[in-house]
Amino acid sequence: MSLPFYQRLHQHYDSSYRNKDLRTTMSHYQQEKKSSAIYTHGSTAYSSRSSAAHRQESEAFSQASAASYQQQASRATASTHASAASRKTASAYDYGYSHGLTDSSLMLEDYSSKLSPQPKRAKKSLLSGEEKENLPSDYMVPIFSGRQVHVSGITDTEEERIKEAAAYIAQRNLLASEEGITASKQSTASRQSTASKQSAVSKQSAVSKHSTASKESVVSKHSAVSKRSTASQESTSSLHQEEAFEKKSRKVAIREKAERLSLTKTLEETEAFHRKLNEDHLLHAPEFVIKPRSHTVWEKENVKLHCSVSGWPEPRVTWYKNQVPINVHANPGKYIIESRYGMHTLEINACNFEDTAQYRASAMNVKGELSAYASVVVKRYKGEFDETRFHAGVSTLPLSFAVTPYGYASKFEIHFDDKFDVSFGREGETMSLGCRVVITPEIKHFQPEIQWYRNGAPVSPSKWVQTHWSGDRATLTFSHLNKEDEGLYTIRVRMGEYYEQYSAYVFVRDADAEIEGAPAAPLDVMCLDANKDYIIISWKQPAVDGGSPILGYFIDKCEVGTDSWSQCNDTPVKFARFPVTGLIEGRSYIFRVRAVNKTGIGLPSRVSEPVAALDPAEKARLKSRPSAPWTGQIIVTEEEPSEGIVPGPPTDLSVTEATRSYVVLSWKPPGQRGHEGILYFVEKCDAETENWQRVNTELPVKSPRFALFDLAEGKSYRFRVRCSNSAGVGEPSEATEVTVVGDKLDIPKAPGKIIPSRNTDTSVVVSWEESKDAKELVGYYIESSVVGSGKWEPCNNNPVKGPRFTCHGLATGQSYIFRVRAVNAAGLSEYSQDSEAIEVKAAIAAPSPPYDITCLESCRDSMVLGWKQPDKSGGAEITGYYVNYREVIDGVPGRWREANIKAVSDEAYKISNLKENMVYQFQVAAMNIAGLGVPSAVSACFKCEEWTIAVPGPPHSVKCSEVRKTSLVLQWRPPIHSGRTPVTGYFVDLKEASAKDDQWRGLNEAAIKNTYLRVQGLKEGASYVFRVRAINQAGVGKPSDLAGPVVAETRPGTKEVVVNVDDDGVISLNFECDQMTPNSQFNWSKDYVSTEGSSRLDVESKGNKTKMTFKDLGTEDIGIYSCDVTDTDGIASSYLIDEDELKRLLALSQEHKFPIVPVKSELAVEILEKGQVRFWMQAEKLSANTKVTYIFNDKEIFEGPKYKMHVDRNTGIIEMFMEKLQDEDEGTYTFQLQDGKAVGHSTLVLIGDVYKKLQKEAEFQRQEWIRKQGPHFAEYLSWEVTGECNVLLKCKVANIKKETHIVWYKDEREISVDEKHDFKDGICTLLITEFSKKDAGIYEVILKDDRGKDKSRLKLVDEAFKELMTEVCKTIALSATDLKIQSTAEGIRLYSFVTYYLDDLKVNWSHNGTAIKYTDRVKSGVTGEQIWLQINEPTPNDKGKYVMELFDGKTGHQKTVDLSGQAYDEAFAEFQRLKQAAIAEKNRARVLGGLPDVVTIQEGKALNLTCIVWGDPTPEVSWLKNEKPLVTDDHCSVKFEAGKTAYFTISGRRRQGRPLSSPRKATRSPSDGRPLRVCAGAAALSCLELLVCKWLE
Repeated sequence: MSLPFYQRLHQHYDSSYRNKDLRTTMSHYQQEKKSSAIYTHGSTAYSSRSSAAHRQESEAFSQASAASYQQQASRATASTHASAASRKTASAYDYGYSHGLTDSSLMLEDYSSKLSPQPKRAKKSLLSGEEKENLPSDYMVPIFSGRQVHVSGITDTEEERIKEAAAYIAQRNLLASEEGITASKQSTASRQSTASKQSAVSKQSAVSKHSTASKESVVSKHSAVSKRSTASQESTSSLHQEEAFEKKSRKVAIREKAERLSLTKTLEETEAFHRKLNEDHLLHAPEFVIKPRSHTVWEKENVKLHCSVSGWPEPRVTWYKNQVPINVHANPGKYIIESRYGMHTLEINACNFEDTAQYRASAMNVKGELSAYASVVVKRYKGEFDETRFHAGVSTLPLSFAVTPYGYASKFEIHFDDKFDVSFGREGETMSLGCRVVITPEIKHFQPEIQWYRNGAPVSPSKWVQTHWSGDRATLTFSHLNKEDEGLYTIRVRMGEYYEQYSAYVFVRDADAEIEGAPAAPLDVMCLDANKDYIIISWKQPAVDGGSPILGYFIDKCEVGTDSWSQCNDTPVKFARFPVTGLIEGRSYIFRVRAVNKTGIGLPSRVSEPVAALDPAEKARLKSRPSAPWTGQIIVTEEEPSEGIVPGPPTDLSVTEATRSYVVLSWKPPGQRGHEGILYFVEKCDAETENWQRVNTELPVKSPRFALFDLAEGKSYRFRVRCSNSAGVGEPSEATEVTVVGDKLDIPKAPGKIIPSRNTDTSVVVSWEESKDAKELVGYYIESSVVGSGKWEPCNNNPVKGPRFTCHGLATGQSYIFRVRAVNAAGLSEYSQDSEAIEVKAAIAAPSPPYDITCLESCRDSMVLGWKQPDKSGGAEITGYYVNYREVIDGVPGRWREANIKAVSDEAYKISNLKENMVYQFQVAAMNIAGLGVPSAVSACFKCEEWTIAVPGPPHSVKCSEVRKTSLVLQWRPPIHSGRTPVTGYFVDLKEASAKDDQWRGLNEAAIKNTYLRVQGLKEGASYVFRVRAINQAGVGKPSDLAGPVVAETRPGTKEVVVNVDDDGVISLNFECDQMTPNSQFNWSKDYVSTEGSSRLDVESKGNKTKMTFKDLGTEDIGIYSCDVTDTDGIASSYLIDEDELKRLLALSQEHKFPIVPVKSELAVEILEKGQVRFWMQAEKLSANTKVTYIFNDKEIFEGPKYKMHVDRNTGIIEMFMEKLQDEDEGTYTFQLQDGKAVGHSTLVLIGDVYKKLQKEAEFQRQEWIRKQGPHFAEYLSWEVTGECNVLLKCKVANIKKETHIVWYKDEREISVDEKHDFKDGICTLLITEFSKKDAGIYEVILKDDRGKDKSRLKLVDEAFKELMTEVCKTIALSATDLKIQSTAEGIRLYSFVTYYLDDLKVNWSHNGTAIKYTDRVKSGVTGEQIWLQINEPTPNDKGKYVMELFDGKTGHQKTVDLSGQAYDEAFAEFQRLKQAAIAEKNRARVLGGLPDVVTIQEGKALNLTCIVWGDPTPEVSWLKNEKPLVTDDHCSVKFEAGKTAYFTISGRRRQGRPLSSPRKATRSPSDGRPLRVCAGAAALSCLELLVCKWLE
C-alpha cells in the first residue's frame, strides 16, 4: 500500500524539495502502476491470449472507466465513489502482487532516458470541471507515490532517500536485463525488427511485429519473447532449444520468487519501522465538529442525536445514557446507532418518560478521549393523548399546549457541599478539586450540566487536566501541576435555566531548582504565528529569578513523535517572543523555554501544544477538508502543471514586528503567478544606500512571511521581496519604510500606591495603581515579606491582570509588607514601593441573616418566635438579635415595627401587645461588634390567636453535629408550648433530601426523653433532613422546622476525642482541632449539657488542643462526653463512657499504676542442630536493672554444666540451653522478670507426650548431625525430564572429598557409569536417554569414604513410573514441530518432528474436527523422529484443517495445519509434477548394462560390444565417435535388435583410426610393444537420444 496522504504531505510537500530526475522517474512509474494495476488480477488469463486481443480489451476498459468516472464525478457523492474505485483498483493490484502474478509492465525502465527537455505541461485531472471550480486553485499536493516495494527505506535525509530510490530502480533494470525483458511506456508504437532482433510486448502499447519465415516464437507464462532462429536449423535442434528454454524459465521463476520474498520481507520491516517512527507525527485527539443538540419531545415520539467528530486515527464513538453505555441488543428496536461518512447518529424510538436523561457521545482514539453532552426531556401530556397527532416524530399539538423545557419543577435549588478551598500545590504534583452537588428537587435520569472555568475561561479536558462527574460529585484533577494551572477556578452547575457557581483560587509554587540560585521555569509557552519557514514562540517571564537578574531565555524544539530536544538559539534572548527557523515543512513541533542567569539554567517550561510548520491557509484547507484520502477529493499533481510564467512583485510588504534580535516581514503573494508554486527572496539595504543584498541566498522562502536575524542593533534598514519559480525571478516589491533595529516595546513602569487590607486569618487583599502607559501588559507579580525578615516570597506564579489580588497562605498573626511589579514581553518592571505593614487577621463583618423563622407559641396578645442562627458570624461572636414585625390586612402588609429595643441573646423571643386574630409577618437581624447584619427573609404569615390544642408545640433550634459518613448527632430544644400536660418525650423522623413528603420514617419507636439522639446507619454520601415531634398525654404535636439538608460524610482532617491514661494512671479525654479561628473556643459537655463548674472534671485548653481530666472516675461519670469548637463549620466530637468502657479504663489505670514487664514472645522451646535444646522468650524492653530468675518444677536453677543462660538486653531475648534432654528433665519451666516495680513471667509445661515428642526430635537432630559429619546427601534423589526428552536422576551431596565414591544401583544391581563424578558443583546425576518401560525400577545411590556412608533411594515403579512417563511424553509432545506439508509422487504428506518417539505417546489425526479413518489411501505412521500422515492420490475432499493430537496420558497437545486454498493448490500442483516426473523417470530411455568399463585388445583383433537399453516408447540408438555421429563401414558396424539389444563391432584396428573420444594421450605405433586400451562407458540419455562415448588410450 502506498503512503497515506498525510505522510506524503508531511515528508514531500514541496516539489522543489525533491530531486528533479527522481521526481520525473517516479511520475513515470506512477503512471505505469496505475495502468498495470488494472490487469494484474487477470494476468493469468491474459497470458493465454494474443497481445492484440488484450490490447483491444485494455482500450475498451480504459474508455469505459473514464466515461464511468466522469459521470460519477458530476454527482454530489463523487468523492465517495471515486474513493471506492481507487480502493478497488489498489486492492486488485495488491492481490495480484501478493499472489505472485507478474507482468512485463511491472518492470521499470531506465529513467535516465525519459527526461524530457520540453516544457512542463499541465496533466489531466481526474475531477470534472464543476469539481475543479469548488476547489482552491492553489491547492496542489505533490505526491511521492509507489507500490509496496517503493516505500522509502529507513533514511534520515532527502539525499539518502534519493539514492535509495535510484538504487532500487537500477536493481529492477538489472533484473529486467537478465531475463531479456524490456518494459516500455510509449502510448503508440510500430517497430520493425530483423531475424536477429528481439521482440518485446508491453502492457500499455500496441506493437506490430514482423519476423522472417524461419523465426519461431515461443510465448512464456508472463511475456511474449521471440527467440533467435536460423533457416538451417533442423527439427531436432528446435526440440533442444525448447528443452533448454524450459530449464531456463524454471530457474528464472525460482529466482524471481526468492527475490520477491526477500523484497517483501524488507518492505514489511521498513513499513513496520516507519509506523513506529512516525505514528505520532500528525496524530491528533478527537474533536467534535458538530456536537449533539439537546431535545425536548413528547411521549411516543422518535428523536435523533447527531454529532460529527474529527481526529486521526479515526475516533471510535460510544454513546452513553446517564454515564452507562447504551446496549442496542438489550432493547432491540429501542436504539439505533449508526456511523456513516463521519456522521454519528443515535436514534431513540418511541420515547417514554424513562428516556429523560443526559446522553453522552464519547470519541476516543490513541491520542485521547473527548465527550459531548446532550439532554433529552420527554414531556408527558396530562390530557387525552391522541396518537394521530404525532407523525414521524413531528407534533401537531396546538401552540398553547406547552411546558417549560425542564417542566418538572418551576425552580431548582443547587447547593454545594464539601467544597474545595484555596489550594496550594507544587509543579509536578497532582491535585484534585471537587465538591458535592445537591439539587432539589431531583429529577430521575437527568443530570445537570457541569462546567469548570479558570479565570473565567472554560477548562477543557486534556492530558494535563481531567474532569469527572459521578452523579453527585464533580471533580477536576490535575495529573501534573504546572504554573499555567494557577488561577481562580469556578465550578458552574446549570440545571435548566438555573445555575449556581462556586470559586476558589489555586496556587502553584515553583519546583525545586536543580541548580541552587537558578531561575524558575517560564510559563504559557505558545505559538503566535506559524508558516513554512518559521514559528514565532511567546512565553511569560517567571516570578522567581533565583536571586540574580535573568540574562535571557533559551528556546528548545522537539519534533512530534520523537524525544530529541534541540536548542534553537545560541545566545539568550531577553524579549519574550522569538521566531524559530530551520524547521522542516509539514512536520509538527513542540517547544519549551528555559531561563538563564549568572548561576545557571533553570528548569524548562511546560511544553507547548503541537504546531505544524505550515501556512495558515494550508492549515485551514487541511482542517476544512477530510484528513484521510478516502473521505474526500484531493488534487494530485506530480509536477508543476503550468507553463513557465515569471511571477509579478509581491504587494503590501510591511514590518510586522521589530526587536533588537530580529525583524519580521509580511507581504501578499503577487496576482500574476501562474498555477505553480512560487518562492520568495528577501533583500535588504542600508537606509542611506541602494546597495541591495539578498538575505536568503541558500534557501528560498516558501511563505509570505519571513524573520530576519543578524541585523545590527540601532541601524536603519529597508527591505524588499522578489518572487521566483521555474520560469525565473520576478521584479522586486516596493521597499518598506526605514526600520530601526531595536525593541519597539518598552518595559512597563512600576505600579504605585500598594494598599493591603484584611481579608481572612490567612489572606490579605492587595490593591495598587496600574502601570501608566504600559503596552501589551501581561499582568502583575505580587511578593510578600514578613516584617523584619528581609526575605521576599512570590504570592502568585502566574501574572494576574487588574489592580487587585488576594494573597493566600499567610501566617495568622504575622505582619507582612507587599510589593508589585508589572510584566510584558519586553521584561519585568522595577518593584513598586513597599506597602505598609499589616497584621494577618480575619476582617470582622456583620453576621449573615438568621433563617427559618417559625411560631413556637401563640396567645391572644402575644407570640413566641424561634429561628436559626446565621451561617456566618462575621468573624466575631453574635451578641444578640433584633425582631421586627408588621401587620398584614387582606394580604396587604403594613409598615415594620421594632419588637425589642434591647438585643435578645437566645434564638427565641416572645412578642407581646399584639392584636388578637391579627395576621403578622416577622424579620430577625443578628448583631456582633461589627454592627447589625442584614435582616432575614420575611417570614410566613402567622395569626395571633390563643392556641387551645392539647398537644405540645414544635421543638426548636434543631441542629446536627458530629457528622460522620454513617452517623450524626441531632440536638434540639423543648417546645415553648407544652400543651395541656408536660412533654413526656420526643420522636425523630428523617428522610433523604430529595425524597417526597410521604417518605418520612421514624428513628425511634418509643419516645425518648433526651433532647439529643445519635442517628446511626446513614448511607455515606446521601443527603438527609430531620424533624422532631414532641409528645404529651394528649398526643404528638407539630413537627419542628427541618434540620438540614446535611450530607453523611466524614470530612478530610476530621479528628475524634481520644482517651488517654498516663503513667500515673490518670484518665483524660483529649481533642485537637486544626481549623480553629482566633475567636474559636472549646466547649465540653456531658450528655450535651455543659460541664462548666463540675467538681469531678478539670479542663485545660492550650492552642488548638484541649484536655478534660477525670479526678476520680466512677459510675457517676458514665455518659457521653462531647467537645464543640465555636466559630467553625460545626466541628465536634464525642466519646461514650459506658459500663464496659469504665471497667476497661479502670483496669488500664491500674496497669499503669502497677506496671508489668510487657512480653513480646512467650516462653518457647526449639531444637538446635546438634540436638541441643533452647528455651527462650522475648520481652518488649529490658533495662540494665532487669533481673531474670530461672525456675524448674518450682525450684530455681542456676548456670552450670547442664544449664547455660544468656540475656540480651538490646533485643529483650532471654535464653537457656541444655545439651541433652533426659527423662528427669520432664516438668514445668518458668522465667521470672523484674524491672524496677514492673514484673513479668512466662511458663512452659513439658510433660507427657509433648515432652516425649520433643525428646525424640532432639535425638533425631543429634543423629542427623552425626550423619552429616561424613559424606551425606543434602538433597535426596529426584528426577527431572530434560529439554531433550531424557530423564535425569540427580541428588545434591555435601561434605565430600576426593576419596569419596559414589555408586549407582538399579534393582540392587550396580550401574556402570562412564564418567567419573568430580563433585565440583555438589550435584550427582545419572542420565537415562530414550527412557522407556525397560528403565522402570528402584534406583539407589550410595556415598562412602573412610568417614562413613549415606544412601538415597528412588522408586520408579507403578504410579511413580506412570507419572514420570507422563512427563516424558509431555516433553516429547511439546518438542513437536509445526505441521509441514510435503508433496510426494504418491500424494501429500503432513509431518512433524519430535525429539524421539515412544509408543506411550498416542497420536491421533483429525480432519475438519472428525477423526480420520485410516485406509490404504490415507495412512499414518512414524519414521524415526518423524510423525506423518500420508494422503495418496489427494482429491478436493481432502481439503480442510488437519489436527495432530499428541496425548501424553493426561493432556492432549495439538498441532494444526490448513490444507486448503493456496496451500492445497500448491501442494497438489507439486504432487502432479512429481507424479509425472516419476512416470517419466520410470519410462526414460537408458542403458541397463552390458558395456564393460575397460577393454584391452591387440592390434588387428576384433571387438564386439553389446549393451541392453530400455525405454517407453522404444528409444533410438545413436553411436558417436569423437562427439560426431559414427559412420559405419566394413571395419565398424552397429546393430539394434528387438528394441532392446545394441551391438557395436570392430573387425580389426586400422592404422589411421583415431580415438572414439577426446584422447588423453597420444596414440602409439605398434612398434612400441604396448597393447592398446579401449575405455568404454555409457553417457547420460535424453528422452529421445542415446549417447555412447568411448575413450581409446
